[in-house]
Amino acid sequence: MASQGGVRRGSVKSVGIFCKPRKDEICSVLPRMLEWLRQRNVKIYFDAVSASCFKPAAKESTPEEMAPNIDLLIVLGGDGTLLGAARRFAECEAPILAINLGGMGFMTSVTLDEAFPLLEDVLAGRHRLSPRMMLRAELLRDGKVLQEQQALNDAVVAKTALSRILDFDLSVNGEFLGHYRADGLIVSTPTGSTAYSLAAGGPILYPVLQAFVLTPICPHMLTNRPLVLPDSVRLELDFSALEEQAYLTLDGQIGYELKRGDHIAISKSPHRVLLVRPQEQTYYKVLRNKLRWGQR
Repeated sequence: MASQGGVRRGSVKSVGIFCKPRKDEICSVLPRMLEWLRQRNVKIYFDAVSASCFKPAAKESTPEEMAPNIDLLIVLGGDGTLLGAARRFAECEAPILAINLGGMGFMTSVTLDEAFPLLEDVLAGRHRLSPRMMLRAELLRDGKVLQEQQALNDAVVAKTALSRILDFDLSVNGEFLGHYRADGLIVSTPTGSTAYSLAAGGPILYPVLQAFVLTPICPHMLTNRPLVLPDSVRLELDFSALEEQAYLTLDGQIGYELKRGDHIAISKSPHRVLLVRPQEQTYYKVLRNKLRWGQR
């Protein structure tokens, strides 16, 4: 398995394939990639979708089976697929090459045409790695941890469509920060600062910074504004006064219903994501190309 420092020259002996669920798009890409990798003596571990593209079906591996054995994870899909892979392979920390087969592809900004030259660079050790912090969210009920999850983008507390505004308290490292009255709160990593947080009025953070962005959703108090804090803090949200239906959502993919008296603790995850990037691709180019930065 690759070290935390990333892929070393000549060290890629095996890769895992993690795909979006739409099989037709994957199956049109995978045979060429399989042949390319096998010509270079790279062992391949397939997830359920990619394994089913072949007749007879290739051997399927779960993320748990792949993780200890791969030097590189290839993700085929969009940003949502990458978010799912980041959580499933968080403890592995194998570098991730995400190839965009989705829509905008802000994080999965490598196109299919760029994929094979970039793979060649990875095998030769000529690539660049972009380390991204993850957050850890704990849902506590009656003083016990009920759920614990990692997230690459954000942890969001929000009311349901028919609920009234939420009232909750926020503490930082055990010190009371303030009371919030809002439709919710987004706690984002720098990677997630261009997602829901940006739509809610939060700032864009350079992705390799070590910080959290706290962005209220439609706050009902003028003093509730976006706040940037260092990643060393432990945030605690207190829902002792909860009277409306509300949910905790991680990366927009996993959700838990909250009850009165629940607490949510958010801190930096001990794991990180290492995204493979072409040498010439900078974050500023991605901002210009994907968000049309600076254009009228």
